Amino acid sequence: MSQEAQSSRKVRILVAKPGLDGHDRGAKVVARALRDAGFEVIYTGLHQTPEMIANAVVQEDVDGVGLSIMSGAHNTLFPAVIDALKAKGVSDVVIFGGGIIPEGDLERLRDAGVKGVFTPGTTLESIIGWVKENVRPRA
Repeated sequence: MSQEAQSSRKVRILVAKPGLDGHDRGAKVVARALRDAGFEVIYTGLHQTPEMIANAVVQEDVDGVGLSIMSGAHNTLFPAVIDALKAKGVSDVVIFGGGIIPEGDLERLRDAGVKGVFTPGTTLESIIGWVKENVRPRA
């Protein structure tokens, strides 16, 4: 893809709900807000395994992955998704997400490769602004 075509392509974001958590209202609200802000958004639905998410990343050729985790399993599921992506040779997709994540876990998640973490109370404008600043079309 030429540099010009790459820069004119909409950024593609996959929004996913890994694990057994059944609360997806927040993920749907964020997905819609990102779409309304001009991003191309794919929402995978509930109960996705890390492998299912990694497969969708490859199939949909996305630039960023937003994970929503409300179950408390963020320290397991974020790294599992990153590992599943690495197993498929994908290392250039920006991983971000949010949910019920204690302040004390933020550094651990960033060290694991999560680029942005949004906790309850984060505004949609803040998430949109972060994605605009940090996610670019992949080569």
